[in-house]
Formats: sequence, C-alpha cells, structure tokens
Amino acid sequence: MSRIIAVSSGKGGVGKTTLVSNLSAALASYGKSVIALDANLANSNLALHLGMHLYPKTLHDVLDGNANLRDVIYEHKAGFKVIPADISFRKMRKVKSHEFVDIFYKLLDSHDFIIIDSPAGLGPDSVAAIEAADEVITITNPELPAITDALKLTMVADKHSTHNLGVVVNRIKNESHEVPLDHIEKMLNLPIIGKIPEDREVRKSIALKEPLTHYNPKSPAAQHIKAIAAALIGEEYKPKTHWSLKLFGWLSK
Repeated sequence: MSRIIAVSSGKGGVGKTTLVSNLSAALASYGKSVIALDANLANSNLALHLGMHLYPKTLHDVLDGNANLRDVIYEHKAGFKVIPADISFRKMRKVKSHEFVDIFYKLLDSHDFIIIDSPAGLGPDSVAAIEAADEVITITNPELPAITDALKLTMVADKHSTHNLGVVVNRIKNESHEVPLDHIEKMLNLPIIGKIPEDREVRKSIALKEPLTHYNPKSPAAQHIKAIAAALIGEEYKPKTHWSLKLFGWLSK
C-alpha cells in the first residue's frame, strides 16, 4: 500500500518543490518506488525543476478527460517517476479533493510512495491536496512570517484528519534573527523531522534541472534530505558535516 504524503507550506518560496524533487530522488536511492505528483495546478514548478516541462501530456489532461493516467507518468533519471502539471496559463483550473483521491487510488498498489507537491498557502487547491493525502510534511523557514503561516497549515491538516508527520525547517543559516528550532517545535506543536542548512548547491541543481540528492549527494542540504528519507522508511542516516561547515564553525569560535 502506498504512502500518500503531501509536502505543504503556509507560504511560497520556502523550498517546497525543491524538497519534493529531492525527497523523491532520495527515497528512490533507497530502492523505493516513488511518484512525485505536481498538485499545484495554478503555479506548477515541479516539471521546471526537473527539466520535464515540455512533455506533451500532463495532469491537467487527465483531469480534463483528455488522457489516461499512464500517459502522464514519466521516468526521471534519478530513479523515480513524475506526474507533471501544465505550466501554461491557458490550462489553469481548480480541482476538488475527490479528483486527487481518484488518481491516488489508481496508483496505490504500484508504488511505495506518492509525494505530492501541493500548492503553497491555504487556498482551495492546497486544502484539496492535503485532504486527499494520508500524511503531510510541513516545510518552513526559520522566520516568523513563514512559521505563522505554517501554523495555519497545521490547523487545516488537523481539520481534515491528515496526519502531520512533522516540520522540515529549510535554509537554516544559524543567524541571530532566526527563530530557534525548539521555539518552532513549540509554536507548531510538531516534531522537527528535518533541518536543512543553506546550501549554494541547491540553486546550482535547480539551474541544472536535477535533484541535488542525485547531482551532489555529499552536499550539506542533500545529506539532510537523505536523512529525512531514511526516517520515512524506518532507517537511520546521520548527515555528514561538510568541510565548509566545519571551517565556518571553527572560524566563528
């Protein structure tokens, strides 16, 4: 039986799509069968991150009745499959949760994980994705506005009885203005399941349209995403401290 996990954020720009693509690649590296699905039908980005934005058929075509689900499942070289959404403005549409449920039902027996890139915020499309999923991972930055919006998101998950696995705090720079991690846990009343440091390699990987966990698995951010993936399958993975972070720590003493 597949685990259907929505990766959601209270606001845009916190790294949700990056986490989806990299988490999918990391789970695939552990031998799991994974589909990453772009449920952000209004502002789809997953296909752009993965260099799959020019494919002829997308999730929009399935929802509109113009394609079968098997026609829009594409293989990525990192070992997972992708169901992209359309990036064109003319195909924008709203979706109801039962439409996602119908799609997930058809995928249940053939994959270990369905990772959903849900829309940011608290709009109807975002709520539909969370409601249709079994579990949700909340991603935020260590900044008060992002955390406040994440709190609203956790309330939505609770309302629809979607189990919240915990919080991934992304782009940690260890600067004085950041909200401490223990405060984030208390504010959201959720465990922190991932602590991803700021990493310039992330932007490089997006430019190359390749998940960082596949392109540079030894980079700091990739190490921590691999740890999140390991925890999801009940394994332990201790991120290795990159030499640049060791050097920074020594210089800051």
